[in-house]
Amino acid sequence: MSDTTPADTYERLAPDPESPEGRKLLHKAIGASAIGNATEWYDYGVYAAASVYLTQAFFPGDFGTIGTMLGFAVSFVLRPLGGMIWGPIGDRIGRKSVLAMTILLISGATALIGLLPTHASIGAWAPILLILLRVIQGFSTGGEYGGAATFMAEYAPDNKRGKYGSFLEFGTLAGFCGGTAFVLLLQLGLTESQMDQWGWRIPFLFALPMGLIGLYLRSQMDDTPVFQELEQENEITGTAWTRFKDLIVNYRRPILTMFGMVIALNVANYTLLAYQPTYLQNTINLSETSASVVNLIGQLVMMLLIPFFGWWSDSTGRKPMWWGSLTGLFVLAIPLYWLMGQGFAWAIVAFVILGVLYIPQLATISATFPAMFPTQVRYAGFAISYNVATAAFGGTAPLVNDAVVENTDWNLFPAAYMMGACAIGMIALLFLKETAGCSIRGTEIPSKENDFHELPKMPAESKA
Repeated sequence: MSDTTPADTYERLAPDPESPEGRKLLHKAIGASAIGNATEWYDYGVYAAASVYLTQAFFPGDFGTIGTMLGFAVSFVLRPLGGMIWGPIGDRIGRKSVLAMTILLISGATALIGLLPTHASIGAWAPILLILLRVIQGFSTGGEYGGAATFMAEYAPDNKRGKYGSFLEFGTLAGFCGGTAFVLLLQLGLTESQMDQWGWRIPFLFALPMGLIGLYLRSQMDDTPVFQELEQENEITGTAWTRFKDLIVNYRRPILTMFGMVIALNVANYTLLAYQPTYLQNTINLSETSASVVNLIGQLVMMLLIPFFGWWSDSTGRKPMWWGSLTGLFVLAIPLYWLMGQGFAWAIVAFVILGVLYIPQLATISATFPAMFPTQVRYAGFAISYNVATAAFGGTAPLVNDAVVENTDWNLFPAAYMMGACAIGMIALLFLKETAGCSIRGTEIPSKENDFHELPKMPAESKA
């Protein structure tokens, strides 16, 4: 065992936010975390904004839009498996090593979409290859998001976890906005024929340099002080399978609580961000450019507000943020979707309001979810809970919304679907422990009652 105490180990490793060196290290941690999330969501932004071109290239025919939405949804099929594999590995060998691999897989799979031959060239192989790349992207994302959020949360000071963690979600919307804006600029600069033939490929190819930049940033960082503390005190033992068993046996309540909250979070997320361009074009007959403008304006407003809500949550707590967001969306979803159907200007107003109501959830993900689990199962707990719920309800939201709207002509269905998800989220929120300001060090579930004073020892069965 080391001669140093746990407190000495942590103080030596943790950045001091009041010193220039500590602030620099925190900024590097933000960049290393956020770039992977931005790359992941850049892919989703490009895919959503270029969905019309993808339909023409890979899914010609009467059910083309459904095929494109299936291509979006199928990327979520292997996210739970990715979480189950990457998460326990990240809890055993560290967050940094896993995050280096996932960002390469995400950016590589996205870039390869830009090189695929079309249905006109190779027939059915074109959509098959597209779906295969989406599966690879989903598998890697299963380890990326939970790891990045854990990495950021474990670097951030306890009393500023909301503030610093919010920049991970700033990366989310920066990536999504960047993807949307890139497609919009190409639409404005190229002819429709050029976009159909080759212009849509360019944004996908751009993901590769983003991934390489992210890999470089992550290679410059050490693993998190919270993880290194346990590792140096020999509290991380056994195998990745040990970490997985420990999670499933001993932490069912936070798994189920997070599952319910993620249903609400991601039905809203993928309805508002991924499905919205298709909805605006097919339902209220906006042009491709107008739909992109509505989305881009709403996303920019949301992106600007994320740091504010993250900072606010450090003083008010995470639960009030979530209660306000879930209640607001539940009450106003249908009126705002009705307003969205009244024309271009009203669509902007309605979408911005929906985005502002949603942001308190998004801004506090990195502060809320990692704090629901102790260090030795945190990566796996986040990755598995988040990705199972996302695969079942979030990633399928565009497909479900599109199928119901097309077959029933009920244009307000996305609002009703969002309301149902918010109701589930409110039930789960009743079981969430408030952790604003609490330490997330050690091997006990963080809470105000169990706030860190001395590194607690893992139970014998957890070390097996």
